[in-house]
Amino acid sequence: MGTFVLLDARLFAPGADLSGASNKIELSSEIEDKETTNYRSAGWKEVLGGLGSAEISAEGQWEAGDPSKVDDASWSTLGGIGPYTVCPTDSTVGALAYITSGMRTDYNVGDAVGEIAPWTGTVKSSWPLVRGQVAHPPGLARTTTGTGTPVQLGAIPAGKRLYAALHVLSASGTTPSITARIESGDATISSPTTRLTFGAAAAPGGQILRGDGTAVADAYYRVAWTVTGTTPSFMFAVSLGIR
Repeated sequence: MGTFVLLDARLFAPGADLSGASNKIELSSEIEDKETTNYRSAGWKEVLGGLGSAEISAEGQWEAGDPSKVDDASWSTLGGIGPYTVCPTDSTVGALAYITSGMRTDYNVGDAVGEIAPWTGTVKSSWPLVRGQVAHPPGLARTTTGTGTPVQLGAIPAGKRLYAALHVLSASGTTPSITARIESGDATISSPTTRLTFGAAAAPGGQILRGDGTAVADAYYRVAWTVTGTTPSFMFAVSLGIR
């Protein structure tokens, strides 16, 4: 990818796309170092990896009055745990994505008179930070059952897991329902195997799932969905990764 300027970073909270209200997104991850230096360490400190953690901090322009706005979305998730996806460049299928399950720990608003109303917020991880890809873009409405475009994640070795985050951004219609699942297979996924299945969703919200650590030889993955209801329509984003 090379050196680039941050122009279209994306931030997805459990049930909202906060990208249009954000002008700064920072993502950090670290592993605690535990010293194991002893008399046979040859004069050098030795360390082992301890507990890991990740944090997402963001800020931007405050908006309220709709579930998709930053104030409504922040109040509804403050203190709660859910999926978060950060994309450094865009949210098209195959775009780089960082995924975690985390708790919204703080939310701050307000500034001096005459200033654009700002907001800031922080998410602290409860699951590992996973580097992956976008499997479904946020700006494409789905009204019927279907499948997405396969992305190449690679095989999953034993002890590693498939992670998947679903962000339902809008839902409309009479008794609308969407059930999404993650499938794997060959490059065209001609004979799909279901790896993860999200719970049915009827309103904006988020879910995150992970595999059980069993090895998977398939290298390609996609999201598939079943939509029911009268004139249903859903906007959603899905990100996938292996760690």
